Amino acid sequence: MIALFKLLWRLLAVLELVLFTVIMLVLAQLPAPWVKRVYPLPFRAWCRSFIRALGVDLRLHQHYRGELPSRYVLIANHPSIFEDIGIPALFPVQSLAKAEVADWWIVGRVAVASGTLFVKRESSDSRKAATQALIDAARSGSNLALYPEGGCKGRRLAGRFFNGAFIASYESGVPILPVFLHYQAQACFEWGDQHLLHKLWQIASAQNPCADYHVFEPIDPAHFDSAEAMKEHVYRLYLGWQKRFLE
Repeated sequence: MIALFKLLWRLLAVLELVLFTVIMLVLAQLPAPWVKRVYPLPFRAWCRSFIRALGVDLRLHQHYRGELPSRYVLIANHPSIFEDIGIPALFPVQSLAKAEVADWWIVGRVAVASGTLFVKRESSDSRKAATQALIDAARSGSNLALYPEGGCKGRRLAGRFFNGAFIASYESGVPILPVFLHYQAQACFEWGDQHLLHKLWQIASAQNPCADYHVFEPIDPAHFDSAEAMKEHVYRLYLGWQKRFLE
């Protein structure tokens, strides 16, 4: 009986996501000023609907005292595609994604309408333009969500962080909000060379689909002499969290 109830609940969640996605695609056709004004709240709700359809238990762990800052540049490690919906489900943020995402069917249209910024990672001019766009967005009051590894690099950290998030924080004076992501079914969540639908199926069928998002103390850029110094400090923190949660 319990198994049947869970199956029915999942089917209802999938149906909800399908209907919600149709609504999001319709809203995306509105005039641009309207989309910018009305899309963010339903986009976050759509992300939560997506999470329910996948059956993931998303947990937020606060490791600091006090409240979130009113403005922040959120950064996180990037082991999976799941955080593309997991982060905005929990935080009101404007994300940065690779330019190819804008061309994805359905997901790309929703991403564009939600205000996602895009960058061609192989182009230095595009990276510079994206960095300036991030600075401008942070100065204008937007909360940002960035993955300083520069893409999905698996469960282990890449050998370095890129500068964009830290330049945006340092130039705008907006603190970095570090989040360390850990998936208990790591092999199912970790992004590799799979097709998107295959990876979503792996996540949805994981035996232990728990996602733990650990939020740590905000980092004030005023405490550093340069964006580079802040980046190196934060990378060392992530190495420590990696050892804590993955070893």
